[in-house]
Amino acid sequence: MAWRTTKVEDQREYLVKSYISKLSSMSDLCKECGVSRKTGYKWYQRYLQGGMLALADASRAPIKPRKKYTEETIQKALKLKQERPKYGPKKIHAILRQKYPNEDWPSPTRLYEIFKEHYLVSSRKLKRRVPRTHPLGAVNKSNDVWCADFKGWFLTGDRQKVEPLTITDGFSRFVIRNQHLERKNFEEVWKVYSDAFYEYGLPLRIRTDNGPPFATTGAGRLSRLSINLIKAGVTPEWINPGHPEENGRHERFHRSLKYETASPPAATFEEQILRMRVFVDEYNFERPHESIDLQTPGSIYTPFSKSWDGQLHSPVYDEGLILRKVGPSGCIHYKRTGCYIAQILEGEHLRLEEFDNGRFHIFYGPVYLGALTEGDKKLEKPKLFPKK
Repeated sequence: MAWRTTKVEDQREYLVKSYISKLSSMSDLCKECGVSRKTGYKWYQRYLQGGMLALADASRAPIKPRKKYTEETIQKALKLKQERPKYGPKKIHAILRQKYPNEDWPSPTRLYEIFKEHYLVSSRKLKRRVPRTHPLGAVNKSNDVWCADFKGWFLTGDRQKVEPLTITDGFSRFVIRNQHLERKNFEEVWKVYSDAFYEYGLPLRIRTDNGPPFATTGAGRLSRLSINLIKAGVTPEWINPGHPEENGRHERFHRSLKYETASPPAATFEEQILRMRVFVDEYNFERPHESIDLQTPGSIYTPFSKSWDGQLHSPVYDEGLILRKVGPSGCIHYKRTGCYIAQILEGEHLRLEEFDNGRFHIFYGPVYLGALTEGDKKLEKPKLFPKK
């Protein structure tokens, strides 16, 4: 026996006529035909407007023919793309509109097709993105959060090692520092931080990963660098280990930095440093950024009004709170029992906040260190920040 074949138009006609004749409800008819009720009512409305002819498939050709642009217009776009080969069509479109505001330009999608026809673009495989595991500080304006990290070292053509420390503003994406360091230690990084503070003022927070010198595995992840930040009036914050997407804005900058300046690296160390300086100027003041509506970071970023005097001050706590000073052994004492916190906090005062009978949350400035139970000799490291 041959299989029964049914044309789509016949099925639509059956559905509409059965519904008009009230032989069955729309729900039952749609279930029988294997379509949604929304689709069923759509074809019913089309039948009322155009009769049986409206049930046929419409042409897929565009209603309006594709707009044609002059050869001069296309050549201007191609020339700019050749000058900026690593810019995508959205950035090219934004620059063309800035340079020639009175001309009519193809959309970014049409520009991509034009560039593809001239072999100036290639498809990029998108990576699967991992959702964030917990909220970090809000980024609503310039200097709410600075993002910092090491780019990762690479060798120039003359076998010289280059390892940039980068700092960007999380809101505007403005590059604050892109500086090669000989050593990844506290002293070198703190000098870069302090120079940036003198130039741009103090941010509210600085977000980093958990590697040295930004963090340790000790109480509160505190390192000498993060302690200095707290004393300067800046709150350090860290992404979860193994979750670089929580500092995704900065990781995206690193990808551009590598693509533009180190793929491949320069022939000499001096040339590589010059490449990075030129790139930062271009990135800040010429290159449109998609996440800020194709404006440049330099047109959005504003230095913070909170200037820095270069002085470091221990956290100041409100009166009436329970405070304990960390002794030379790294311990605090509560009711004659010593509890080890961290040697690195020697001489600093900690705040104790009781949340249960005989149990306390311990803070150094704004940073939560863990929980202490009366009589314990060791701090209980936190799994989550305590709820207020």
